[in-house]
Amino acid sequence: MGNSDYHTPRGVAVPPPKPFLSAVKTTLKETFFPDDPFRQFKNQPLSRKLVLGLQYFMPILEWAPRYTFQFFKADFIAGITIASLAVPQGISYANLASLPPIIGLYSSFVPPLVYAMFGSSRDLAVGTIAVASLLITSMIGAVVNPKENPKLYLQLALTATFFSGILQTVMGVLRLGFIVDFLSHATIVGFMGGAATVVCLQQLKGILGLVHFTRQTDMVSVMKSVFTQIHQWRWESAVLGCVFLFFLLLTRYFSKRKPAFFWINALAPLTSVILGSILVYLTHAEKHGVQVIGHLKKGLNPPSLTDLAFGSPYLMTAIKTGAITAIIALAKSWEGVAVGRSFSMFKNYHIDGNKEMIAFGMMNIVGSCTSCYLTTGPFSRTAVNFNAGCQTAVSNIVMATAVMITLLFLTPLFHYTPLVVLSSIIISAMLGLIDYEAAIHLWKVDKFDFVVCMSAYIGVVFASVEIGLTIAVFLSILRLLLSLARPRTFVLGNIPNTMTYRNIDQYPVANTVPGMLILHIDAPIYFANANYLRERITRWISEEEDRVKSCGETSLHYVILDMSAVGSIDTSGMSMLDEVKKDLDKKGLKLVLANPGSEVMKKIDRTEFVQNIAHEWIYLTVGEAVGACNFMLHSCKRTPPTLTLGMPSAVELTTQIDNV
Repeated sequence: MGNSDYHTPRGVAVPPPKPFLSAVKTTLKETFFPDDPFRQFKNQPLSRKLVLGLQYFMPILEWAPRYTFQFFKADFIAGITIASLAVPQGISYANLASLPPIIGLYSSFVPPLVYAMFGSSRDLAVGTIAVASLLITSMIGAVVNPKENPKLYLQLALTATFFSGILQTVMGVLRLGFIVDFLSHATIVGFMGGAATVVCLQQLKGILGLVHFTRQTDMVSVMKSVFTQIHQWRWESAVLGCVFLFFLLLTRYFSKRKPAFFWINALAPLTSVILGSILVYLTHAEKHGVQVIGHLKKGLNPPSLTDLAFGSPYLMTAIKTGAITAIIALAKSWEGVAVGRSFSMFKNYHIDGNKEMIAFGMMNIVGSCTSCYLTTGPFSRTAVNFNAGCQTAVSNIVMATAVMITLLFLTPLFHYTPLVVLSSIIISAMLGLIDYEAAIHLWKVDKFDFVVCMSAYIGVVFASVEIGLTIAVFLSILRLLLSLARPRTFVLGNIPNTMTYRNIDQYPVANTVPGMLILHIDAPIYFANANYLRERITRWISEEEDRVKSCGETSLHYVILDMSAVGSIDTSGMSMLDEVKKDLDKKGLKLVLANPGSEVMKKIDRTEFVQNIAHEWIYLTVGEAVGACNFMLHSCKRTPPTLTLGMPSAVELTTQIDNV
C-alpha cells in the first residue's frame, strides 16, 4: 500500500452520554423484553389497554370472537385424535410415575382446559411425559415407598407439581426463559436418550410379568433385578408384550413412510388397549400371570388443595423434584414450542415463549389442586395435533372433553387392560427419544458437544437421572465459561488487492503487513478473561518478533487490536489494555485500536486509558489503522522509543501527505 493510497482517517465517535436511569431502562428492556411485548399498548386509551392486557395473558379472548364452525370441525377431529393418544399414554405414564392410573386420566382433563385459556400456541397439545414421570418416581420414590405409603407419595407428587408450576409461572412473568437455554441441545439429546433407555429397562417388569422389582433406575440394578428373577418370568406376558410392541412399531414405521396416514400411529396405542383388554377378558389371562389395571373409579378430578404436603418432613424433596421437573418439562416442551413456532409460520401467528411458560405454570398450579401431576407440551403429541388439522387450542378442549366422558362413563372398561400393553406403549414412545442420528451428527460437527451428550446419557443410564443431568449441565456450563474465559485471538492478514483483513489460518492467501501485528479479539473482555488475553497478546508479540528476526523482515513497530467483536468491556478489561500499552511502550512498540464499539468507547473515554493512548491511535477500521501506520513507517521519521509523542493529528497527516 503506497502513500498515495492513504486517506485521512475518520475519528471513532464516543456515544453521547445517557442519563443513568435511561441507560438502566434500556439495558433491562434489551435483556428481558427483546420482543417489546408492550409495543401494542402505546398510544392506546385506558379501556383499550385493559382489553389488550387481558388478551395478552389470556390469548383465548383474542381469537375466540373470530372462531367459526369450520374451525370447530377441524379442531374436533384433531381433538379426538390426540385424545385417543392421551388416554392410554396418560394411564401408562402415571403407572411409570408409580401413581394410580386414574391420576394419568385426571392429568389429561384439567390442564388442557387451562392451557386453552392461557397458551399462545394454536397447535401445541398438552399431556404428561415419560421423563417427568421417571424423575418423580426416581426422586420422590427414593424417600417414600409408593407401595408402602401411597397416600404420602401421591401428596408429595402433587406438591412437586405445585412448586413446578410456581417456578414456571415466575420464570414466565420475569421473562427468564433464557435460563432454559443453559440446557444445550447436546445435553437434552443425551439426557432424553438416557432417560428413554432407563424407562425402557423399567418396563421389563411389565413385559416379563414381574411382581417385585428394584426401585433403582440405573442399568446395573435393573438388569440384576431382571436376571435374579428368571424363575418368575411369565411367558404369557412376554409374548403378549412383544406382539403389541411389534404392532406399535409397525404402525409408527408405516406412518413415517406414509405421512398421510399419521392417524394410524396416533390410534395405535388406544387400539392396543382395546384389543388387549378384549383378549384378557375373553381368555381370563389375568388368572395366568397377566397383570391388569383393575378397578378405576368413575368421576371427575377430586380437589386436592388440602393434600399438598406443605408440612411434610419431605417438603424439600418435593421442592427439589418440582424445580428439576419444571426445567426438564420446559426443555422438553421447548421442542414442542419450537415445532409450534414452525407450524405458526404456516398459519401466520406468533408464539411467545414466556407466555407459554406462564401457561405451563398455571396449568400445573391448577392441576396440582385438582389431582393432576406434571404436564407439559410434548413434541410428539403436538406433531399429531398439527397433522390432524387443528386450527386453534379448542383441540385441547375437545381432548379434555373426551377424557371427561371417559372419566364419567368409560373407566370400568379399563379394568381388564393388561399392564404389559401399557409397558409396550411406553417402550414404543421411548424408542423415538433415543436420537442416535443426532448423536452421530454431534460427533461430526462438534466433538465437545458429543462428549456432553454421551456424558449425560452414560450418567443417566449407569448412575441416576439426577447425576446424569448434573454432569451434562456442569459440562455445558463449563464450556460456556471456557468460551468466556478463553476467547479466541488470531492474526489478521490482508487479502491481496483489497482493503479486507481476515484470519490468516482461514485464508492462507492473506498476507501479514510488514512492521505490524494485527490481532483480532473474538469476545467481550471481562474480568474472567482479561489476564488470559494479556498473556496471549504478549505471546503473540513474542512469537511475531521471533518470526521477524528469523526471516529478516521489517522489525515490528505497531500492534493493532481489532476490537470489532468486543461488544463490551469491564474495568478489568480496561486495566488489561492499559497494562498491554505499558508493556508495548517499554518495548518501543505502539498500540493501535481498530473499530471499538460504542460500549468500549464509553469505557475508554471515561478512563485514563484515553490519555495514555490518545484518540489519534483509535481508528474506525483495520484498513485505516494499517494505512496510518504504513504512512508513519514510510513517510515520517519514527519517534525514538524513549519519547512518547502521539501520532500526528489528521490535519498534520494531510499536510505531510501533500508535502510528499
